[in-house]
Amino acid sequence: MLEGKMVEENEHEHGHDNSSAAAVAIKVVVDPGKPPQLTWQRKLNNHANSNVPSEFTLSFKEMIHLIGMIDPFAKRHVTSSHGVPLGGVGSGSIGRSFTGQFQRWQLLPLICEEKPVLANQFSVFVSRPNGEKYSSVLCPGKPDIKKENPASGIETWDWNMNGKSSTYHALYPRAWTVHEEPDPALKIVCRQISPVIPHNYKESSFPVSVFTFTLNNFGKTTADVTLLFTWTNSVGGHSEFTGHHFNSNIKMPDGVHGVLLHHKTANEQSPVTFAIAAEETEHVHVSECPVFVISGSYEGISAKDMWHEIKQHGTFDHLNFTETPAPSKPGSSIGAAIAATVTIPSDAQRNVTFSLAWDCPEVKFPGGRVYYRRYTKFYGTKGDAAANIAHDAIIEHCQWESQIEDWQRPILEDKRLPEWYPVTLLNELYYLNSGGAIWTDGSSPVHSLVNIGERKFSLDGFISDLENNNNISRQKDIAIDILERFTSVVEQIQTPPASKSAYGISLLQEGEGKKTLASFFILKESSIKCGIPMIVQRDFAAAVLMHDPGKMKLLHDGQLVSRKVLGAVPHDIGISDPWSEVNGYNLYNTDRWKDLNPKFVLQVYRDVVATGDKKFAQAVWPSVYIAIAYMDQFDKDGDGMIENEGFPDQTYDTWSVSGVSAYSGGLWVAALQATSALAHEVGDKGSEVYFWHKFQKAKAVYEKLWNGSYFNYDSSCGSSRSSIQADQLAGQWYARACGLLPIVGEEKIRSALEVVYDNNVMKVKGGKRGAVNGMLPDGNVDMSSMQSREYGQE
Repeated sequence: MLEGKMVEENEHEHGHDNSSAAAVAIKVVVDPGKPPQLTWQRKLNNHANSNVPSEFTLSFKEMIHLIGMIDPFAKRHVTSSHGVPLGGVGSGSIGRSFTGQFQRWQLLPLICEEKPVLANQFSVFVSRPNGEKYSSVLCPGKPDIKKENPASGIETWDWNMNGKSSTYHALYPRAWTVHEEPDPALKIVCRQISPVIPHNYKESSFPVSVFTFTLNNFGKTTADVTLLFTWTNSVGGHSEFTGHHFNSNIKMPDGVHGVLLHHKTANEQSPVTFAIAAEETEHVHVSECPVFVISGSYEGISAKDMWHEIKQHGTFDHLNFTETPAPSKPGSSIGAAIAATVTIPSDAQRNVTFSLAWDCPEVKFPGGRVYYRRYTKFYGTKGDAAANIAHDAIIEHCQWESQIEDWQRPILEDKRLPEWYPVTLLNELYYLNSGGAIWTDGSSPVHSLVNIGERKFSLDGFISDLENNNNISRQKDIAIDILERFTSVVEQIQTPPASKSAYGISLLQEGEGKKTLASFFILKESSIKCGIPMIVQRDFAAAVLMHDPGKMKLLHDGQLVSRKVLGAVPHDIGISDPWSEVNGYNLYNTDRWKDLNPKFVLQVYRDVVATGDKKFAQAVWPSVYIAIAYMDQFDKDGDGMIENEGFPDQTYDTWSVSGVSAYSGGLWVAALQATSALAHEVGDKGSEVYFWHKFQKAKAVYEKLWNGSYFNYDSSCGSSRSSIQADQLAGQWYARACGLLPIVGEEKIRSALEVVYDNNVMKVKGGKRGAVNGMLPDGNVDMSSMQSREYGQE
């Protein structure tokens, strides 16, 4: 039996945590069987006709160049059928295709298993008094299954659905699949919901999703319906075959039934426990099959026999599972199933609710440090919370949906927006879950294989170097004093008591194949108006004041450089030891990049404007000042504008740029204006005037890139000088997001955007593939680099 609903909250947790029931002043009643009017939609049989997106190809020279940062030779599972992923933020995620497959497994840090686990399915069995019977996995087509157990595996299941009468609707963090098959007189709507809610820092961290099935019987006879949820003891890839996994029944209150799947991960990774559950009600009967054999040598009911049991009886009540199932053997695969059975009269409706939860409380990084995930503040750190999470999700998910409706309705009903815009805006938030996000509880590492005494963000080494110099001057004494003041600021930023206890700390992965965490440029794409970006900004603000003289070798030329210098915004918070060893990226020396510091300043100011948090502004102001001052070294001619140095010294890290550039230069102009505005917010009048003057000076120089219709790529004499860069107005994008003045005239903004649309968008596959980064004025793609020719996918 469950000992309690959840662990008692920390007394500080209620600061800005609007996740409690009291936060829902007016509960919005939502019909789970009715998708919103505006959603992203696909017919389930679309997968058979859709082309798999072409992979972006690299030359052999480019592949060799990138080895060490990514594996360009790795064969990846490419699919065009992604849908809304499962789970909250930062506790691991499981993707789900619009066809119903569970894929893209990211439960362990820095690991992504793309391929679907084929036995993980919802299925339906229908029986009517007139003898009509229907049974099918609710996933179109029959998957290509290796014939390891051809007579008893999941290939023996009924894969009878073709998908032409089923439609998928996506509006993150929810999705609806409307099935009007296999029984045309029974409409089945599966509503999937995960707890991703703005300003909610409790439930939004939970590793769980709920699936509510709304069943409408339009037939003239009663329908006996069983919904079956099957799950493999696997974390993706080949993990199901590593052995020593076991399953067990679990008793829960409130009519919730479930099965636990205990997964012993390989390579010393943290174990994972799954819970699949269903709610028994007045109309719904729930039964469980705690273990069945998917493949390999394991004594127990086979996948074939399990399917036949439901097909014949509609429940698992006839099975006898008195003994605790034994752990699986290496090479074998086991699963579990839970069935919900309901009788639906003619012209009646019934609801059935399932949940899927997982519990993996520890995050282990390659460097040895171990952290607890955010959700453990509410469910404990013992790894025994999966059942509690699954139970609570079933009981409380209607409150989540009410909050989600309250958040999304004003956006969806805003008549000023074209219909595609709010749908795209909301669905693109998927990356908060599916981007390899890690959200810890904000505490220090639980235990570590590295020296706990190592610095995290520290200037001690830099100060020590100065103090050990025998020729220390009075000026250096002052410098030491300033640096010591910076250290004090770092400590305040690193551990702001209320913020860290309320929100924890969060990381995002740059992308599959790129393992850097909290890569700074991706924050532009993933930020929303909530406290999470500010957590990350505090980490980067602390990193600005960090000096790490340790050497790292650059991939592009083998040069040894300092890992991180004072004043530079790092590319990322790290790979093997995040927060302690930053800049896992080492293709180029990012201390000389021209866009990271301006972006940091702009994102800080944007968060200040969005939240009105003056304490945050005061805390990070020294870092902002130093970050902008650091960039002065790149103004070679003293005209107020930074110059690029002839190599890819910006986020487009294979596309060389020289002199004044549209991309970095525009960011610099906007950042100077933002710095002046932030100085005003913190009451630094002198800095406000100083940076406003610099903004006006740099703005005048930036105008020189204008060629009459758009801004040239850069001011060099190179082949890309007149290239039309899709991102040429990045600085203006930020300025508008921050409520700042335009960095150029409105007529030039409109003209440049029209040129980008006409060339970079419409001249690539008729506008159906997204914008190419670089396009030459003659209408040909700029082929000068890998990133200039890169474009989005349909």
